[in-house]
Amino acid sequence: MFRRKIFPPLEDLDRLRQPLTEGERMVLELFHRRLSVEWEIYIQPHLNGLRPDVVLLNPRAGIAVFEVKDWDLDAMDYSVAEKYKGYPVLVARKDGRLFSIEEQNPISKVEFYKKAIYELYCPRLEQRSGFGAITAGVIFPFASAERVKALFSPFTGDRQKPEIAKYHPIAGSREVATGDIRSIFPESSRRTSQLMRPELADDLRGWLEEPDFARMQREPLKLDAEQRKLITEWPASRYRRIKGPAGSGKSMVLAARAAMRANAEKTVLILTFNITLWHYLRDLIVRSLHKPVGLSSIWFDHFHHFCKIAALRSGYHARYVRLIDELQKTADRATKDRIMNVEIPQLASEAFETGKVPTYDTIMVDEGQDYRPDWWPIIRKALKPGGEVLLVADVTQDIYGTGKAWTEQAMTEMGFSGRWARLGKSYRLPEMVQDYAGTFAKIFIDKDRTDLPDSGQSNLEPDSCTLRWVQCEAPQGTEACIREIIALMRRTGANGTGNADITFLTDDTNLGDDVVRGLTGLNINAVSTFNEDYMERRREKIGFFMGDARIKATTPHSFKGWETRLLVVYVSQFDLPESKAVIYAALTRLKRSPQGSFLTVVCSANNPELIAYGRTWPEHNQKPEPIVLFHATSEALVDH
Repeated sequence: MFRRKIFPPLEDLDRLRQPLTEGERMVLELFHRRLSVEWEIYIQPHLNGLRPDVVLLNPRAGIAVFEVKDWDLDAMDYSVAEKYKGYPVLVARKDGRLFSIEEQNPISKVEFYKKAIYELYCPRLEQRSGFGAITAGVIFPFASAERVKALFSPFTGDRQKPEIAKYHPIAGSREVATGDIRSIFPESSRRTSQLMRPELADDLRGWLEEPDFARMQREPLKLDAEQRKLITEWPASRYRRIKGPAGSGKSMVLAARAAMRANAEKTVLILTFNITLWHYLRDLIVRSLHKPVGLSSIWFDHFHHFCKIAALRSGYHARYVRLIDELQKTADRATKDRIMNVEIPQLASEAFETGKVPTYDTIMVDEGQDYRPDWWPIIRKALKPGGEVLLVADVTQDIYGTGKAWTEQAMTEMGFSGRWARLGKSYRLPEMVQDYAGTFAKIFIDKDRTDLPDSGQSNLEPDSCTLRWVQCEAPQGTEACIREIIALMRRTGANGTGNADITFLTDDTNLGDDVVRGLTGLNINAVSTFNEDYMERRREKIGFFMGDARIKATTPHSFKGWETRLLVVYVSQFDLPESKAVIYAALTRLKRSPQGSFLTVVCSANNPELIAYGRTWPEHNQKPEPIVLFHATSEALVDH
């Protein structure tokens, strides 16, 4: 029996991070009840960051986008102000105050969505007449259609004429209550359209399909017996250290233990080197919390901000500011290193002696190989008596060159004793990536700095993986990356992924910024961390998270610990040991799936050994993917 496609699935609606309003739920139930099963229903789809309330798609009949407003038109005095530079403005008055609510105008929003679908996300629709394949509707479940039409008449204009109105329906409470689908969506009875074809629907699905990461966010953490043991059975010393290769579940163990401590009303401090990791860890923790309020017991920080807070709370603000002033004025690398890694930590150490700085029941450090051992005495001062410590690390991803300082003597001085706990199975990495990334590590990374997955133990479920290597000259790097990203966009929509799953990684921030600008020029939105300004780049990193509805673009450093099924990596540097660790870290960000994972490396590094390694990949090409985009949005990248 043919079943309707609904994203997210109905059984997941109560677990959405953005809950449905009462009106949205009523409209969804009405569409599900009244529409033929050929109509697919997408609830709050990403759509390149636009997030309309509902999109309907019938591969042979058409497309519809709806805005649903739960407004009570008597709650405020709604009206339309005089035209501003020729345009009307939606306003409301409450408690005697008049203010604009134009940004909430459903007519403007839904018409914008319709135009965007036509021009950008379904670009092969026939020019001009293709607009007729798209309905743009507005639904007010708690107000009469007559009042809504009267209020918004300055915005609808000719679109409410009889011959056009069926493509721009406005419905109210009576239509919703009676299930009047013909008034709500007049084109719903259409079985076929000369304007619509299945391949056009495929263009749109990649923007509508719920990304893989969004589905995973609603699932509890899947842990094996070894991981659960590390979470529930704690050593008498209260200090635990865990190591393991990429994809072995180290961060999941940390997150599950953090949730367990928060569930027990214990305070938790989680320290990372990269602030972009906070969102990822937070999303993992939420999946194991008994109640969301448990997050209020968990703090995320990185070492130098941790030191700053200690200085400020202890009354050492002036001393801290003097150090920062000196740091900003000097260009000498040795002086910068002394301030950052000696004087600021020493100030923080003194701050904890005042007793004015908060301490925690639990301290956890993720990606511990990036931390310096001489920071650890300051970190321990933030631990309450009887508290516990967890350190997790992967020496193969030592991209800052600090991991070699973690000797056994140094670890003993930090309070750790006994052997490391090791997670040897890589559950996240596809088998093929384990093989090729492992070969890379064996060839290019020192043996004493590698920790590779145990062989033959990770195959919990079958996976499919596509690996592609594109060798190019440096001047062609930007265009090659853009083309390969667009090639992955053609993969989405039919394999449980959306365009928002696509991630682009590069250590070359200038090229990364050029790629993002190129995508923007093609009306493809990306969230990135390539800003030249330090403070702006830091803000970008704090705002970087997988739940963002745009394509992701960042450095391998900032994506450590994360995972995705659609990955493009640009390689330009291959001289220092750290640059090789960066490449390994990037290759191991791919996530396995029975529905398929895709990794493309674009390489301009002119190293004979690396080029020879690239030739061993299943797909090897001297030219980037030839992509033809549609209409005038893409002339710069069309092959002639």
